[in-house]
Amino acid sequence: MKNKKNLPNIITVTRIIMSLVIILLLCFPYDRFESDFRTVQIDMFGIPVYVLYLICGILFIIASVTDFLDGYIARKYGLVSNTGKMLDAIADKLLVDTVLIILAHERQFNVVVPVIIVMRDIVVNAIKMQAASMGKVVAAIKSGKLKTATQMVGIALIFFNNIPFAQFIPGANVGKYLIYFSTLMALVSMYQYYTLNKALIFDKKDTKESK
Repeated sequence: MKNKKNLPNIITVTRIIMSLVIILLLCFPYDRFESDFRTVQIDMFGIPVYVLYLICGILFIIASVTDFLDGYIARKYGLVSNTGKMLDAIADKLLVDTVLIILAHERQFNVVVPVIIVMRDIVVNAIKMQAASMGKVVAAIKSGKLKTATQMVGIALIFFNNIPFAQFIPGANVGKYLIYFSTLMALVSMYQYYTLNKALIFDKKDTKESK
């Protein structure tokens, strides 16, 4: 029974560990050990794919699935907890934000992408913290869910060199386009979170006390 209660948190911690493995694989200084692992490629359906990206892509997809799985189990069996929420938030940002920063560094897309994404996360998290301090919960919104979904699909496509789209549209960079779309949705969702929760941000009671 105890293991069942901890199952969502165990899955979330597993996602954190996989995220750290992905970061280590992408940031490891292979050249210092005279290894060309970073540049090794294989053909998948006639499309060249970096082996390093292939491994990270598989891990990323598994980690992304656990993002849905832990929340589903927690809600279905009534195992939602504050610890679980905290770990889930850490796991999500660790999985997506750090990978976006690394891929931007590797020139897969403009560095403005992770800057906007991180800025958005800071603002939204601040709003959620303010709401929590007042005993209220800020519900997820559709634009935020769309941002997350397109981010994850876009990152996976970049890792797999845009397979399967590249098979039918040579030179297609669907992953990159989805990342830019998710960045736009990040701005939209940040604005919507702000407008929907202005009453929490500018609490009248706090304003009076400051005067």
